Amino acid sequence: MSETVKEPEMTQEELEERRKKVTEFYEGNIPHLKVQCEYEELLTKIEENRAKRLQAQLMIAQMMASQEENPANMQAREDFEQELENQRKLKRK
Repeated sequence: MSETVKEPEMTQEELEERRKKVTEFYEGNIPHLKVQCEYEELLTKIEENRAKRLQAQLMIAQMMASQEENPANMQAREDFEQELENQRKLKRK
């Protein structure tokens, strides 16, 4: 029951006219597609940077959690924080 609909054959002039219209359509859309491409590339960069930042935050959180569990690291952390505070005081003077 499936009937195939045959399109009427086109003359050479009709084919040329159709090609011309299709080409104009595509050429008219290129500027919009370029803007969309730039938009998508920027979104991709934003997402990649967001993922890198989250990964770094997770890594820092894991390092700090493991340091807090180890009492030997507590003294090193306190020393480091004290040194930072001393450097801040030196910069203020």
